[in-house]
Amino acid sequence: MNRVFGTDGVRGLANGVLTAELALDLSVAAAHVLAERGEFAGHRPLAVVGRDTRVSGQFLEAAVVAGLLSAGVDVALLGVLPTPGVAYLTDALGADLGVMISASHNAMPDNGIKFLARGGTKLDDVIEDAIEARLGEPWERPTGAQVGRVHTHHTAADEYVAHLIGTTNKPLAGIRVVLDCAEGAASEVGPRAVRGAGADVTAIHAQPDGLNINEQCGSTHLEDLQAAVLKDGAAVGFAFDGDADRCLAVDAEGTVVDGDQILAILAGSLKDSGRLAHDTVVATVMSNLGFVQAMRAAGIEVLQTKVGDRYVLEAMREQGHNLGGEQSGHVIMSDFATTGDGVLTALHLLERMATTGQSLKELAAVMTRLPQVLVNVRGVDKARAVDDEGLLAAVAEAETELGDTGRVLLRPSGTEPLVRVMVEAASAEHADEVAQRLATVVRERLALG
Repeated sequence: MNRVFGTDGVRGLANGVLTAELALDLSVAAAHVLAERGEFAGHRPLAVVGRDTRVSGQFLEAAVVAGLLSAGVDVALLGVLPTPGVAYLTDALGADLGVMISASHNAMPDNGIKFLARGGTKLDDVIEDAIEARLGEPWERPTGAQVGRVHTHHTAADEYVAHLIGTTNKPLAGIRVVLDCAEGAASEVGPRAVRGAGADVTAIHAQPDGLNINEQCGSTHLEDLQAAVLKDGAAVGFAFDGDADRCLAVDAEGTVVDGDQILAILAGSLKDSGRLAHDTVVATVMSNLGFVQAMRAAGIEVLQTKVGDRYVLEAMREQGHNLGGEQSGHVIMSDFATTGDGVLTALHLLERMATTGQSLKELAAVMTRLPQVLVNVRGVDKARAVDDEGLLAAVAEAETELGDTGRVLLRPSGTEPLVRVMVEAASAEHADEVAQRLATVVRERLALG
């Protein structure tokens, strides 16, 4: 049986894989596991529940709430709110559990459920496994006054917006900004927060109807944002995803500024003010070599983890770092948030622009992005990729050829029967030539059968 929890909660086709029954059972099991761990000891338990704009979020919210109430947990409904907003209010309201109903950047028919522990942090794998093991088990149900109660927390958006604005110190007056809200959870709070910090905001894709979330918009489709920035004569544009835990940017010329560049700008800002913990930034092995080189030149160490924001978060918590992120635009500023937060990221990039007087293009020039080519090699035995001598020899030869001007990353996929070959080099042509050569070796050495 496949594991119900993936790398970021439970996700799948709403009312297909992710049914109301599963949502209810997950909520009951989560309540039981946390109760047995002593999380509810000495008080009446409280959970907060938020969702993105998908129409399926309505029935899944009802199922999650029903499960929690039936298990004796009180519920505060937050309504439509970004994942980082739910995380913030889990902590701010002293809740024992946070639940976010969202499939992030996935297409509208999908949905997902993310559980957050007290304090607004993601649940550990051990707790997720315990919840999964308890699905569908017989249990003694509370009755009478012991069942949970539900209320709507009407000021959720106001509190989250105030928190975001409160993290900045420099007024953003005079900066013209375009926000692509992906018809998602940031459609209201994103423009409110950036306007509240003083910027002149034009919002696009900010009229969600339950069906249009992430549809040719947001951080996975930047074309409309690029066009809007140029049409508006804006200084900068930002794109969020469906649950607004990631952010990508576009400069005044319409050029994309990715997560590596954003992370480099924020790392430099924190270091300049003496606030970068251990003078270290946490990134993944997919981060561009140009990012690593730029950070080292600035006297900043780069700690690299496996791909996935949960691994970045784990390293940050374990080693006391306060900045980390991914190329995809997940940026975690742990002085202010327990998760990636797209609106927070945008605000702090704007603050850096206001403080330095530099454009986003000038700030992004702190790093030179090396051309990167990724080839997915399918139909091979990915388990042998880590120890096949012929393949390892070919990789070593390519690394010698590239020297300090590039690198090779060979990575078996965690979810598909394929091997990913990533090559960076001084030119796109050289990167492609080396990547295709290594892909051929992978096919020949790891062919199935």
